[in-house]
Amino acid sequence: MSVFSRLGDIINANINALLEKAEDPEKIIRLMIQEMEDTLVEIRSSAAKCIADKKEHRRHITHLEKEMGEWADRAELAIRRDREDLARAALAEKQAIADRVSQLNEELDLLDGQLEKFNQDITKLQAKLDDAKKRQRSIVMRHKAATSQLAARRHIHDDRIDEMLHRFESAERRIDRVESEGEAMDIGHRKTLAEEIAGLQDDDRVEAELASLKRQFSDADAKGKAEAKGKKESQ
Repeated sequence: MSVFSRLGDIINANINALLEKAEDPEKIIRLMIQEMEDTLVEIRSSAAKCIADKKEHRRHITHLEKEMGEWADRAELAIRRDREDLARAALAEKQAIADRVSQLNEELDLLDGQLEKFNQDITKLQAKLDDAKKRQRSIVMRHKAATSQLAARRHIHDDRIDEMLHRFESAERRIDRVESEGEAMDIGHRKTLAEEIAGLQDDDRVEAELASLKRQFSDADAKGKAEAKGKKESQ
């Protein structure tokens, strides 16, 4: 299984778990970033081990190649001393070591290929991680805005608000009834326009009669004074 396949399984499993728990997108994106960071550390660790194995293989190959030279020298010495049996044995040891070196070189090629794959995975994953971090802020802002809008809409459609508005309407209707009752009580006690005008006419007649009465008293008083003055002069 490739690193990215494994990472995908981990992320999908955790996202599904979060969705089942109705978690928010902010937690999901944080989890994805954490998973990518952890996987990146794991890949780098594996790459470091691969590099260490390559170095170990090269040291071992160098050591074996030196040993091969020594066995070649021994075979030559045995031939010079007419010890073909020893020369054959030395060459057999040299061949065994050569086979081991060949095997180590094949393993070294595999390690090179594996290390190249690690480098590609690290490059891809690092790019995805950088992109996720850049998009994280936008996702968080969008989620907060969406959450606020959802909360506002929930309040708008909240039955409690409708109930409160209904209570306001009921209160207004009760006030209307009280005001109507007060106005109804004034009916029959309030003068009509015709009655008010008739009252003004009555006031005018009273004033006219009062003025006439005043004139009568004024004339009588003046007449009495004139008569009194005439009697006084005649005396």
